[in-house]
Amino acid sequence: MASSLRGEVLNLYKNLLHLGREYPKGADYFRSRLKAAFLKNKDVKDPEKIKQLIARGEFVMKELEALYFLRKYRALKQRYYSDDNQ
Repeated sequence: MASSLRGEVLNLYKNLLHLGREYPKGADYFRSRLKAAFLKNKDVKDPEKIKQLIARGEFVMKELEALYFLRKYRALKQRYYSDDNQ
């Protein structure tokens, strides 16, 4: 069971690292914060606590995806629609 949780954690880390490339404050800023967050919880051994942390990480991943989608939507909207109310 521990190896499957380890794989989930590594997969989560890789996915978050991939998403961090487009972070508004920069990839280096995101990478350092991500590494700090994972290192803070490196000594957790309880499988239930690990599952909670994985769920929190997946929530953060969904929030990042929503942030990027919204940013792209706003850019497209600004390109194609003017704010003139004439």
